[in-house]
Amino acid sequence: MAHPSPHPEATPPPKPAPGVVFLRTPVHNESAPETTAPHPVASGHAPRAAPPENQKLAPAARTTILVLLIAAFVVILNETIMNVALPRLQETFGVTADTVQWLVTAFMLTMAVVIPTTGYLLRRLSIRTAFILAMSLFSAGTLLAALAPTFEILLVGRVIQASGTAIMMPLLMTTILDIVPPAKRGSMMGNVSIVISVAPAIGPTVSGLILQYLQWRMIFFIVLPIAIVALVLGARMLGRLTEETEQSATPLSFPSLLVAIPGFGLLVYGLSSLGGGHGAEPGAAATGPGATPFVALGIAVVALTVFTFMQLRLQRTDRALLDLRPFTYRPFTVSLLLMVMAMVALFGVIILLPMYLQTVRGLDPLGTGLLLLPGGLLMGLLAPFVGRAYDRVGPRPLMIPGGALLVLVLAGYTQLTAETPVWLLVVAHLVMSLSFALLFTPAFTTGLNPLPHHLHSHGSAVLSTLQQLGGAAGTALLVGIMASGTASAMASGAQELDAAVEGFQAGFLTAAFFAVAVFVLTFLMRKPVYEELADSH
Repeated sequence: MAHPSPHPEATPPPKPAPGVVFLRTPVHNESAPETTAPHPVASGHAPRAAPPENQKLAPAARTTILVLLIAAFVVILNETIMNVALPRLQETFGVTADTVQWLVTAFMLTMAVVIPTTGYLLRRLSIRTAFILAMSLFSAGTLLAALAPTFEILLVGRVIQASGTAIMMPLLMTTILDIVPPAKRGSMMGNVSIVISVAPAIGPTVSGLILQYLQWRMIFFIVLPIAIVALVLGARMLGRLTEETEQSATPLSFPSLLVAIPGFGLLVYGLSSLGGGHGAEPGAAATGPGATPFVALGIAVVALTVFTFMQLRLQRTDRALLDLRPFTYRPFTVSLLLMVMAMVALFGVIILLPMYLQTVRGLDPLGTGLLLLPGGLLMGLLAPFVGRAYDRVGPRPLMIPGGALLVLVLAGYTQLTAETPVWLLVVAHLVMSLSFALLFTPAFTTGLNPLPHHLHSHGSAVLSTLQQLGGAAGTALLVGIMASGTASAMASGAQELDAAVEGFQAGFLTAAFFAVAVFVLTFLMRKPVYEELADSH
């Protein structure tokens, strides 16, 4: 078995998949001969080898990842606890429902604009510097939001929070790829999945408890000291990690940035507007979304087309804001497509299901959060076991059953009525959580593992960007279909409650179709050979 090489530049560049133009860039290691020999990892056809047993993570690396996991948990928790508070904030500041919705929309827009730049940012900054930047922005935004005397100040605080949040998840992913041996990345990605699943699961419950007994400002004041402690500890402890790679000195492409801002921002805004936002109600689409979302989407498509061509040209000389060469790796492309499909289904369902519970079943936000809490905790509990199983058996034995379960449970959701037993809803949500636990950790790891070191940050940025877009698209599509189905049923003479049930059934049916696509894609997943991954690391 080949030993891991500390020089990722010695790996020959991959041969592109058919139909993909591979753009060669200068090899960083001057002593390495340039070649275009076929790369079995990039093609996805390499046989799987047994993982090395002697690859262990250094204590400093473990500390680094632990600090990043805690910080990521805090920022994701903050993102999910806000939605439940919107009605209270609307009443407090005396604004309309459309206005208060900007607390969510502005957060999403900022994330959509900042995340694509993290591929470049994380190549310029050390782990410690990027962490301090992310948590300083997040802490400053949290403090400003907690003290906000007006709605406008609160909105500015949310934008600053989002700027830090957008850096944190790509930073966590990139760091794992940089310092964790390939054969151990499944286990470590399982720990990431704990954060991604548990924080959103407890967010609505925590928010509901705070709002029931305390003022809304405590949502921010409770998060703030945790964020500051994470910032201080990270600033002290991350300095102990000796980074083996030099930071890139590539200048920022300002034209790319100017095109990316309207491209990604207007795309998320248009999708969010089509779906009525996170606070949409059944029937909200009865009068149609108007022309604004379609104009925004049209401008976004033009801007992103220009942005893509600019990056293809700039990456020839390693000057791209968002390098697109990760798409020349088949495992990355297949995994990314699967995750986008899964995020469409997931985000749509996590919006529709609480709406169903509150609109049709009459539950309050706290009751809704408590009902959905077991599913999120189950995902977090299973994640490390799924990660370790991935390191042993690869993706397909985990993802194929996960995809099948997702299809079955979403098909079951299409049969929901106003009398569906609550225990059955809990069981169905647990099964759906199990399916996502079996899907996400293997998909993350399989997609990012084959990338060479100099593409780690860009691969993480692409992944995070398309996750955001998939979530926005899923929310827009499923909420829009739900609202249209409700309006159509009411126009046909159905009672309001029955019409709402029909609308939710239509939304869940759409999610089930995406689940079928996820299931099909699971059969295309392959785990690259460990020796090749070690060389690319």
